[in-house]
Amino acid sequence: MKMMNTALRYLAVAGFLSALPLLAGQAKQPNILFIFSDDHALAAISAYDDPRKLVQTPNIDRVAREGMIFNRAMVPNSICGPSRACVLTGKYSHMNGFYDNGRSVFDGSQQTMPKQLQAAGYQTALVGKWHLNSDPTGFDYWDILPGQGIYYNPPMISMGKKIKRDGYVTDIITDLSLDWLKKRDKSKPFLLMCQQKAPHREWAPNLKHLGWNGNRKFTEPETLFDDYSGRGKAEREQDMTIEKTFTPRDAKLEQPYGINAEQLKIWNAYYEPRNEAFRRANLQGKDLVRWRYQRYMHDYLGCVLSVDESVGKLLEYLDEEGLTENTIVVYSSDQGFYLGEHGWFDKRWIFEESLRTPLLVRWPGNVKPGSASKDIVSNIDFASTLLEAAGQPIPFDIQGRSLVPILTGNTPADWRRSFYYHYYEHPGDHSVRRHYGVVTDRYKLVHFYEADANYWELFDLKTDPRELLSVYGRPEYEVVQKELHAELGRLRKQLKVPEKDPEITYPKRNTEIKAKSTAPKAANIPAA
Repeated sequence: MKMMNTALRYLAVAGFLSALPLLAGQAKQPNILFIFSDDHALAAISAYDDPRKLVQTPNIDRVAREGMIFNRAMVPNSICGPSRACVLTGKYSHMNGFYDNGRSVFDGSQQTMPKQLQAAGYQTALVGKWHLNSDPTGFDYWDILPGQGIYYNPPMISMGKKIKRDGYVTDIITDLSLDWLKKRDKSKPFLLMCQQKAPHREWAPNLKHLGWNGNRKFTEPETLFDDYSGRGKAEREQDMTIEKTFTPRDAKLEQPYGINAEQLKIWNAYYEPRNEAFRRANLQGKDLVRWRYQRYMHDYLGCVLSVDESVGKLLEYLDEEGLTENTIVVYSSDQGFYLGEHGWFDKRWIFEESLRTPLLVRWPGNVKPGSASKDIVSNIDFASTLLEAAGQPIPFDIQGRSLVPILTGNTPADWRRSFYYHYYEHPGDHSVRRHYGVVTDRYKLVHFYEADANYWELFDLKTDPRELLSVYGRPEYEVVQKELHAELGRLRKQLKVPEKDPEITYPKRNTEIKAKSTAPKAANIPAA
């Protein structure tokens, strides 16, 4: 044991490992339950206490109550696939090779956190949404939705075999996760990544939750009718508004994909009388936007209710099996989401509702119940965190840092004070222009850098928390602006961001694609 501790200290000094106050004396590797939803806005988790009080999520709130809630968790690229690649690798898009949903293919041969845990004796499983255009690697068991997946009776791919399952997608993913937990080798620690499709567009609720709000009117965001004055071309010319981009299927004026005849009867019993009243009303202008917002909130938040139920079932299983005390539970999402703020749905922007993602972590005996963090953290930190918690070395080329010190109440003095963001998917869905920038606790410097939309913006979150007015170029911000430009340059250099975006060609769309990308191959991992 003395020799092992000496070796661990040596690796920490050499920069291969984080500080190891927990690992050296840790008697048993913790299980890891990683619950990941899709497009879950902070405002749709009651633990985040949004003023609109949109929905109650008691089971997700339990993770916060018994663990730590993070208020400044950010994603480096606010879109589904790239965010998942960041979680797996602990690296930015330009390092893991997965830049956007439309063209990128994840290189499964590269170093990932599940592979490292698997090599360390963990059983590993992934169930639900994958969305990386290649088969999962590093998992003893995987059962995934092809592409985005659908809400009702979804086709799935289980260890390469195509299967069509009956039921509601959130329930199916939960049941498959529980089945795997029950059948696992109980002599080994586990990593289970339970990854929900919900509440992704088109926000089709579980049939039992139709009418869940009792016709309650949801409070509108103050910026629902934002005219984008005070900002530039990118904000004005996007295509993600409730006013212009909301489709008949989004509004439930068309039936959802995959629904069967029996389910459709229940669906029509709820929606059709309301849809007929809507057609008769012939709403226009702001009245139409308001109607769509109310329908959107009913449906989106109805999906959230099922996700919250899923979390409750998983936590209950841990309780019943006596696993709670030795299991790390992480709840997060691939990014934030707009719930009508600025008239938008979707994500993609560096702006707050999109950039920030929910993050709640429970780790009994290590995380103080009911604690909260305002530190700037990111999903690129997840890999390092889980590896350290499991007593495993953190590869030297991972760009994220372990959250273990923060979780245990000891934020390092040199913890990040700024964060780099970079979005690449343009041309693409919703026409959000390519941009990058730097974020601090108060300021946000943004560069839209395409030829037909090349400009800078600066936001002061203290005086303008809704990010309505760029103050770039104003004399009173001259010093701050200069400092932010310098910090942005420093981060791009530190993170090895290429000067030019990659040329990414469209692959043949097939879930059995053999992955090829510009991602670096697995780095040498020092042995403990």
